[in-house]
Amino acid sequence: MTGPLSSGQTIGGRYVVQNYLDEGGMQFVYVAKDTVTDRVVALKTPKNPSAEKRFRRSAIVAAKVNHPNVAKTLDYVEEDGSTFLIEELIAGKDLKAALLTRTDYIDPYLVAKIFRHLAKGVAAAHHNGVVHRDLKPTNIMIVGEYNVTELKVTDFGIAKMAEAEMDEAVEGGDASLSASATALGAIPYMAPEAIDAPDTVGLPADVWSVGAIVLHILYGDYPYGSGLRAVGNITKNTPISTPKFVTSKSQFRPLAEEIIEIASRCLQLDATSRPTADQLVEMCDALCYTVSDRRVGTIKNYIHNAWGFIRTAGDDVFFHKDSVFGQLPKVNESVVFSCYDGGQAPRALPVLKLK
Repeated sequence: MTGPLSSGQTIGGRYVVQNYLDEGGMQFVYVAKDTVTDRVVALKTPKNPSAEKRFRRSAIVAAKVNHPNVAKTLDYVEEDGSTFLIEELIAGKDLKAALLTRTDYIDPYLVAKIFRHLAKGVAAAHHNGVVHRDLKPTNIMIVGEYNVTELKVTDFGIAKMAEAEMDEAVEGGDASLSASATALGAIPYMAPEAIDAPDTVGLPADVWSVGAIVLHILYGDYPYGSGLRAVGNITKNTPISTPKFVTSKSQFRPLAEEIIEIASRCLQLDATSRPTADQLVEMCDALCYTVSDRRVGTIKNYIHNAWGFIRTAGDDVFFHKDSVFGQLPKVNESVVFSCYDGGQAPRALPVLKLK
């Protein structure tokens, strides 16, 4: 176990801690059993004792949101001077761990799916007047890995805590910013007003963050750079250029360009010029993308340096190199792909190289 809690410890007279699960910059996360409902839940407690009151206030706000794309807040407990937030347990990983550890970027078909469901989760929060303030890949939970069977925005309850740490880091100067994992992780997705005038942060700041996240997973790079280097680029609205591979192939270009156009609208310097989350959902609903299951295999061969087969546990699957998004995999390297009936042999599209 890690953190302040032990296995078997009971919180609030009903939540029995089973095991340590994870931790972020602001909180410890445990798996617990609700003895009243017989449900397994996520139990969170803040790392910083000074944030106890803020944790309670933010937890109450987060409980207002009820949507399939938002992690549900179930309960809040104060006990022995500590606070605990009870959420639904999501049987998956955060977006960074689920998708960005085995690939640097994601193909437009999967990006479109993520974009749409992320926009829906943010819109649901905004309907209740809830601003997340700390949207980033580690606050987006994914179930099903590259199939993305579920997507849920989480940690609304600690957003204010993260904002407070950001303020403290900014006040402490560059050295303090560099030492703050929360600050460094948040900066690439922060709206310019969140940097220049944190007191003015509202709903449009979340829309900005959605746009930055989407371009990051499509490009394989932060749209404004990482760490302190991103600050000036964000406030001046000088993003990096679109990597050539993103739009170089006709199979991916139309959808990639649509995604880039919508994300760019989110990244307007003037907050009033950005779409609302509801408008963002409407635009994402118009995106056309495949939802076929994804499989993992290895490249078996190349024929005439143009096409070949992917080796799987079942039949070999035909692919053309133009169906590969990004870097071309070598023989025996692993790939993730969708598969369709191709007549003589099943055909793969898209194909994405795995690390």
